[in-house]
Amino acid sequence: MRQAKIYRKGILAGTLSEDGGEYRFCYDEVYLEHNNARPISLTLPLQKEAFVSPVLFPFFDGLIPEGWLLDVALRNTDISILDRMSLLLLCCKECIGSVSVVAEQNEGGEV
Repeated sequence: MRQAKIYRKGILAGTLSEDGGEYRFCYDEVYLEHNNARPISLTLPLQKEAFVSPVLFPFFDGLIPEGWLLDVALRNTDISILDRMSLLLLCCKECIGSVSVVAEQNEGGEV
């Protein structure tokens, strides 16, 4: 399983995970309790239940670079263009906008 912490304006908003071809996004309980909590996307409204999808959620997929920036990322790694979670983890720690994606290491030290 691969996981990433999702931050909105520097505050932990939730966790995105990919396991066996299933993607899950769940808002952090503490984030949901904030008076000024806002959804990270209109397609991912605030809720306690996890969102589940067989493909990477369009909001997160849209954070991945396109065009020549994607070409640069692909040339400098061995990541497949079809491995959207790996591309998200590689490219979106400091993306433009209020949301950032920080890879969470597993016990073996792998991202």
